[in-house]
Amino acid sequence: MRSDSLAFRLIAGAALWSGIALVAGGLTLSAIFRNSVERSFDARLDVLLDSLIATTEVDGEGGLVRTRALSETRFDLAYSGWYWQIWPVAARPAQRSRSLFDQSLDLAPLKDAKRSENGLAVFDTLGPEAQKLRVAERRVTLPDYEVPVSFAVAGDRSEMNEEIQGFNTWVFIAMAAMGAGLLVALLIQVRFGLRPLERVRSSLAQIRSGRATRLDGEFPAEIEPLADELNGLLEGNREVLERARTHVGNLAHALKTPLSVLTNEARAHDGPFGATVDRMARQMREQIDHHLARARMAASANVLGAHTPVEPVLERIVLALERIYEDQGIAIELDCPEEAGFRGEAQDLEEVAGNLLDNACKWANARVRLTVIPEAAMRKARPFLCLRVEDDGPGLPEGARAAVLKRGTRLDETKPGSGLGLSIVTEIAEMYGGELKFEASPLGGLRADLYLPAATA
Repeated sequence: MRSDSLAFRLIAGAALWSGIALVAGGLTLSAIFRNSVERSFDARLDVLLDSLIATTEVDGEGGLVRTRALSETRFDLAYSGWYWQIWPVAARPAQRSRSLFDQSLDLAPLKDAKRSENGLAVFDTLGPEAQKLRVAERRVTLPDYEVPVSFAVAGDRSEMNEEIQGFNTWVFIAMAAMGAGLLVALLIQVRFGLRPLERVRSSLAQIRSGRATRLDGEFPAEIEPLADELNGLLEGNREVLERARTHVGNLAHALKTPLSVLTNEARAHDGPFGATVDRMARQMREQIDHHLARARMAASANVLGAHTPVEPVLERIVLALERIYEDQGIAIELDCPEEAGFRGEAQDLEEVAGNLLDNACKWANARVRLTVIPEAAMRKARPFLCLRVEDDGPGLPEGARAAVLKRGTRLDETKPGSGLGLSIVTEIAEMYGGELKFEASPLGGLRADLYLPAATA
């Protein structure tokens, strides 16, 4: 999935907001549970504190005595984490739970604690062995006791923290599972929602490869206008190209007839004038044929849906050239996969392949090899096939390879030809966005690599 795709943007955006919502929800639940546990713990300390106050009296000698023990047995276990302490706010003897052993509760944080309406103060402090304690303290004035008395009950915070930690663990697991489920649901939803766009892409690929001429099928209401416009564009393009071809044919017919008349008239007049007119008429005919062919190539190269199987076309050309060069003993080898396809018109493929093979046969000693390499290169994100023509002739010097591509250039006048073949091949290749390259062949002669757009299966 590419980072600039619609699917990535939708999934990333939804996943980001879902993640923020899940984290915020988890933190909120954790805070609510923590407050609930702390209130419950403080209420428990308050109950024990009330019981401590209720079971403390003043004896006949003016001292503080306990009338009965508290129900919490951990007050009797040394350093159990549960403690109580009775401390007169004066130089009087204090009383402590057995669990404190020889220690006292640190009430220093009491000065910063806020008291409730009934005088209760709740704060945190450190106890014996650095235990983290939660303390509930209240000052009470007892009958027949002249100074206030500080009653304090402390409980180990670890119990409360373990309960909160356990809840947080389950919240994290639940939120993680919910996040994973939401992510899977997002993937399914986005994939399902964007599937029509994938159908449009697939249909366009079929049109470009020649297996279809329009977007078929039903599309959602949001995409249907796009499909209709694309079909209209394709139909309009076909109509424009068809009209252009008709006009090209009409122009060719309109010009060739007067040229034929001029040629016939020139041949009927002997002398320099007739020869000049005949020569100029032939040049005009060649120019007309050349430019009309270029117009036809430009139109056909941009036709969506053009698709030509390569193997049948090449087999016909090879068969014809073998008959032509039979007396010279030229053997032509053809290696072409059955699935190879050309995204263009058959006559253009015949033109380029015929010119390359004919040129190779002219210079070969005995052997010419034609190899088709499907999807040999990628250009503008489209696959290109390679027509590789090799011969065992004398080859071509590297410095002369660029010169032979110029129109009308012939390096050896002893060979038949007009010097237009390779330039025509180059022009057709450029029309289709390809190119023609020359290299030395392992056979000993020249290797020509022609790149043309491939029609994918």
